[in-house]
Amino acid sequence: MQVSVETTQGLERKLSISVPAETVDLEVKNRLRQLARTQRINGFRPGKVPVSVIQKRYGQSVRQEVAGEIMQRNFVDAIVAEKLNPAGRPHFVAKSNEEGKELEFEATFEIYPEIELAGLDTVNVEKPVVEVTDADLDEMFVTLQNQHKTWKENKRKTKKGDRLTLDFNGRVDGEEFEGGKAENFVLELGSGRMIPGFEKEITGMKVNEEKTISVTFPEDYHAENLKGKDAEFDIKVHKTEGPVLPEIDDEFAKLFGVEDGGVEALRVEVKKNMERELTQAVKAKVKEQVLDGIVAANEVDVPKALVAQEIDALRQQAMQRFGGQMDPKNMPQLPAEMFEEQAQRRVKVGLLLGEVIKVNELKVDEAKVKALIESAASAYEDPQEVIEYYNNNKELMQQMQHVALEEQAIDLVLEKANVEEKASNFKDIMNPQG
Repeated sequence: MQVSVETTQGLERKLSISVPAETVDLEVKNRLRQLARTQRINGFRPGKVPVSVIQKRYGQSVRQEVAGEIMQRNFVDAIVAEKLNPAGRPHFVAKSNEEGKELEFEATFEIYPEIELAGLDTVNVEKPVVEVTDADLDEMFVTLQNQHKTWKENKRKTKKGDRLTLDFNGRVDGEEFEGGKAENFVLELGSGRMIPGFEKEITGMKVNEEKTISVTFPEDYHAENLKGKDAEFDIKVHKTEGPVLPEIDDEFAKLFGVEDGGVEALRVEVKKNMERELTQAVKAKVKEQVLDGIVAANEVDVPKALVAQEIDALRQQAMQRFGGQMDPKNMPQLPAEMFEEQAQRRVKVGLLLGEVIKVNELKVDEAKVKALIESAASAYEDPQEVIEYYNNNKELMQQMQHVALEEQAIDLVLEKANVEEKASNFKDIMNPQG
């Protein structure tokens, strides 16, 4: 085998490889002999078909099949010999594939970039210092009450938080438009389901009241024909209801599976869940800053093949999110441009974290893996069952090991980064604005 390497552009490489004719021809002949023993052809007994007949009928396809296998094998041998690290699959082109002649082919592919990590000491991280307070816990209980509220019909003027059953009929430039009409539509004031101004205009209406309101569609509205348009809606209210929150008592606690200990036991359980979610949110916030820092400090060429793979993965995730709302057969192919920037970043992050792991010879910390699994399992009713499920599922365990190794890499960067602690609160961490 003879090999030459050419750098075409950027990370792309082209291998030109030639394989001796006798190597290819011998394998083709052996394959044809095997075929002769198994093929049934009219006029010949099974296993007695002359190789010349097999050659005439199947020779070309067998040669192509053999050439494909030889190209793959020799490509692997060549990249090992040339110490190349391919990113993505190669594209093979046979330049010569004839009996009695060398098999000459080209393999074009991209390689992983060589990375020299720099600037880890320039990474700036603002680490939130925060805890779950009694006030946070009280506010969470209000949220839980709202999740289990009931409705009581009333006759008063409506206010934010009330629920209305109404008819509406909209017009733009005096003409009705698609989607602008509904009957017995149920709307909670303050939910933000309607266009800006709609809920404000109907707040204060009472049962059986009719009213015409004026609103303006946003400039970024999804329907092109309605963007920025002034509209009128005729409103008629059929029913108004006010929210009724459940009492916070032992029965309330039982709604969340707390049979013993009542409200105090529920508060302990809810606080534990809040603290777990807060820990994850703080970790994610710190991680994002670390990743932003190392990406900013290191210019990396990214293989197009890896970006394409990430685009496919992101597209698949998006399709799955929309899948419940639309028949997959009718779903359009989402354009690659939608995911290009995110895919580029994901590849860069993967390459840089991989280099952190490689340079520092990091190995999976099994204690960290165990802690991660236990943390995830603590959110379930039977944590031990979840732990055993992880331990008995090779794929899930590998995923958690990958998470642990990534966290170890993040921790190592944090040791060299400029970390400043900043007092914060639960609400700002869990519900960041903007």
